[in-house]
Amino acid sequence: MLLTLTIVAALSAEAHAQTSSLPRPQNGKESAVRSSQDDQSFSGPSFRKGLWRFVRTLDVVRGVNKNVKSRIIDKEMTRCVDPTQAMKATFSSGSVGSCVSDKPEKVGNKYTFGHRCDYMGAVSTVITVRSDEAYTELNEVTTGEHPKTDLVVATRIGDCDDGAAVNSEELTPSHLDH
Repeated sequence: MLLTLTIVAALSAEAHAQTSSLPRPQNGKESAVRSSQDDQSFSGPSFRKGLWRFVRTLDVVRGVNKNVKSRIIDKEMTRCVDPTQAMKATFSSGSVGSCVSDKPEKVGNKYTFGHRCDYMGAVSTVITVRSDEAYTELNEVTTGEHPKTDLVVATRIGDCDDGAAVNSEELTPSHLDH
């Protein structure tokens, strides 16, 4: 039952992320002002647009002593994206119900959110930037009967066929199933 709920929640969140992040029609001035404001308030990492490969695993801890891990999702996707847009969404995570996100702390090449509101609930998130072409995002839920570990390894593998990152928010690391 839990497995079914987890998979349904993950698939539902992916569908939501893909549809909710579609560009909204705006007049040119409003769009330019909003983009400028977003860029100025964003203090997270930036990545190159292009063809990216995302490898995602979701593990759930089970067992009486919580010593048995079960792999729920092991998925690989390649898409033409702009991961910086996803990072902007992750870094602007607001309150969800009674969940209030912490501001990230940057130490070296790591951005750590002690507490961030996500579709999985309250998670701790660590984004490790290897370069403007590679990073990992680790989301951990330690509360509840079945703690979860969601890991996304993202690597830029080339340029897009059309020369631009179209559908840049269609599937991004932070929205990859969450």
